[in-house]
Amino acid sequence: MSIELRHLRCFLAIAEESNVTRAAARLGLTQPSVSRTLASLEKRMGVRLVDRSTHHLALTAEGRVFRDKAAAAVAAFDEALDAGRLPHRPLRLGHAWSALGPYTTPLLRRWQREHPDTPLELLRIDDRTAGLARGEVDAAVLRGPVDTPGLVTELLFTEPRVAAVPSDDPLAARASLTLADLAAGPVVLNTVSGLTTPDLWPEEIRPTATVTVANTDDWLTAIAAGRGTGASVASTAQMHAHRGVTYRPLTDAPSAPVFLAWRSASPHPAVRRLVALARAVAGAR
Repeated sequence: MSIELRHLRCFLAIAEESNVTRAAARLGLTQPSVSRTLASLEKRMGVRLVDRSTHHLALTAEGRVFRDKAAAAVAAFDEALDAGRLPHRPLRLGHAWSALGPYTTPLLRRWQREHPDTPLELLRIDDRTAGLARGEVDAAVLRGPVDTPGLVTELLFTEPRVAAVPSDDPLAARASLTLADLAAGPVVLNTVSGLTTPDLWPEEIRPTATVTVANTDDWLTAIAAGRGTGASVASTAQMHAHRGVTYRPLTDAPSAPVFLAWRSASPHPAVRRLVALARAVAGAR
């Protein structure tokens, strides 16, 4: 049995819906048909892709790796079929939480003015590559080290780090904070799409307690609720104001690089124009 496009689309629907019934409804198929397609794919691959032994369906480690490759393959196939309108199809720009910060609106306005035939769609996707590795977007704004194979990156600028603390915490009354100030209590980490990890702290003052969340909204909520403090970048303070969270400069943390990234295998024809405009808007050199 060879693997066909229907196998990949079926698997991706299951992965995104985390439920065979919902995947079947999305694909317009019966539940048994979807289950059989998944089983035949796993048999051909020789590995279990989906763990169905728990109450909630979840991808196995092999399934998570295969998901990204399958998404990229399906995206490339769809792009090939759409080659006739390729120059005018939307350019999808992903980001995990803050896009280009204060440069986001100027970029969108200038793009609309200078490239009206190619719509620029900004999509927030809670993923370390903002959907780029899975083929959900054509380019992405990424912060911090980018080590995903098959991606090309262009440095746009760097931005300073900030501390995020509960607004009623004594730390909020200070003009600036240090990494040691945050390490004294629990630190909230967005482990799905966030930039901050315990490695930001020197080993001798690394936080001993952390609270993990899966997206920026939950990160803000946890800090506002007093469950811990956090560290991010200046764009987060500008794009995600929260009355329960106070941002302060983090004076001893290194600046974070901001990249524009795209897939080397199937770049959108307008991606280079996006790079040039993003650098111009951000004043990058």
